[in-house]
Amino acid sequence: MSENYKIMSKFIKDISGETPDIETYLYVKDYISKYQLNIEINSKPLKNEIIEINTMIKFHDTSESKKKAHFEITYTTVIKLENGIKDKKVLEKIILCDVQNQVYPEIEKSLLSLLHTSGYPNIKFEKKVDFEDLYNQKFN
Repeated sequence: MSENYKIMSKFIKDISGETPDIETYLYVKDYISKYQLNIEINSKPLKNEIIEINTMIKFHDTSESKKKAHFEITYTTVIKLENGIKDKKVLEKIILCDVQNQVYPEIEKSLLSLLHTSGYPNIKFEKKVDFEDLYNQKFN
């Protein structure tokens, strides 16, 4: 973990679970293992080396099925950069790897809680997200 930043605050900005009707619920209960996790990260500078990072995670059906449930969480992390970092690569790595590795366990726990209380108690995410690997795939 980098000593180049400090997390000032983190919180769930938005959380949503939608199962439109009982028929959809019964259908999804059988097919939820086919759902996919999609992660999107964006950031915006605020002021005085403070950055807002939004991590959006969707757990959804990518098939053509008409019966779908939809689960989504937007988690916001506010960081303050230390040591006057100006290098774009260092900044990208902090936002896309370091911060994500730190906050993802909380995001995953919140998303699983949403799924479990939405009537899907047996859902687990077997594979851990490797932000370092995703970063290297995208930028190398």
